[in-house]
Amino acid sequence: MGQLEGLKVLDLTSFIPGPFLTLALADHGAQVTKIEMPPGGDAYRQTGLAQGGHTALFRAYNRGKDSLALNLKDPADRARFLALADDADVIVEGARPGVARRLGVDYDTISARNPRIVYCSISAFGQDGPDVARPAHDLGLAGATGFLSMNLGSDGRPTIPAIPVSDVTAGLFGLSGVLMALLGRERTGKGDFLDISMQETLLASMLNILPPALTEDRQPDPRQERTTGGAAFYALYDCADGRQIALAGQEPKFVTALLGHLGRTDLADLCQSPGPHQAPVFALLTQTFGEMTASEAGALCDRLDLCWGPVNSLPEALVDPQIVARGLILTAPDGTRHVGTPIRFRNQPADLSLDAPQLDADA
Repeated sequence: MGQLEGLKVLDLTSFIPGPFLTLALADHGAQVTKIEMPPGGDAYRQTGLAQGGHTALFRAYNRGKDSLALNLKDPADRARFLALADDADVIVEGARPGVARRLGVDYDTISARNPRIVYCSISAFGQDGPDVARPAHDLGLAGATGFLSMNLGSDGRPTIPAIPVSDVTAGLFGLSGVLMALLGRERTGKGDFLDISMQETLLASMLNILPPALTEDRQPDPRQERTTGGAAFYALYDCADGRQIALAGQEPKFVTALLGHLGRTDLADLCQSPGPHQAPVFALLTQTFGEMTASEAGALCDRLDLCWGPVNSLPEALVDPQIVARGLILTAPDGTRHVGTPIRFRNQPADLSLDAPQLDADA
């Protein structure tokens, strides 16, 4: 029995933010019913590589959920949804602002029937403001927040991040908000409405790179900042075998350990702040690691108790000994592999289902 056993969730979302949120709820015992638009359902059912009867993308975000195909423009289907909402604890929707109201499934309509409902709306820009009607996906929001201006490629130009950061932050902030509202409901007896803006959740996640803009109204040069390229002890280094390691700890104990081993403690003071003055340290570490294989470099870092990591490929990451030891990657009876939950309770652990629903399987 998971922490959320007995919680009833209606998920009107597709793609990543909402399904990512409700996946966590399902992993910990909630009954999540995915409401899908017929005839095709969630777009991820037809997107990307398929295995075991589902695409890997759909399975990753929707395992452990039920599926019900409803066309909310149809009065009979809308009535069926409202009947389910009368008994629900949480609703998550991700349409453009105003769509839920036009369909008659908005918070005001639902809460008038079920005052205990926790209703989470996830949208690109939130429920008001000058951009409220604009369509946007993650990359546009990464640009609007300034995130891309700090995520540069080797040519010094903004580059596309490997993960959809605002999708992830919206899902995580949405999950936090839903759980807060459920906790508050225990005290007040009433649910609440959550307005989750993907743009805002990403900007609120950038606190580590915003100080120059907040304090000096200045755009920082990521190549000269502490965690984006301006610190020799927080950087990537090529090794002799064509692989890389990530040196990832700038605390004085790490700096003095490695520079002491190399007989260059005279360079330690340069590492107190980021910037171009660290060029001699970069040069030393580039030469040092460039003369070693990645395995040799890792062994040295371990011997000196440095903060570091290998730069793994995705297949290598899945079989990393630490990941294997903690059992994060799960294999279903049909041979498909799944990423389990990183939320680990001692007394009420997750009760994961690795099955993804067929469209309208729970009609």
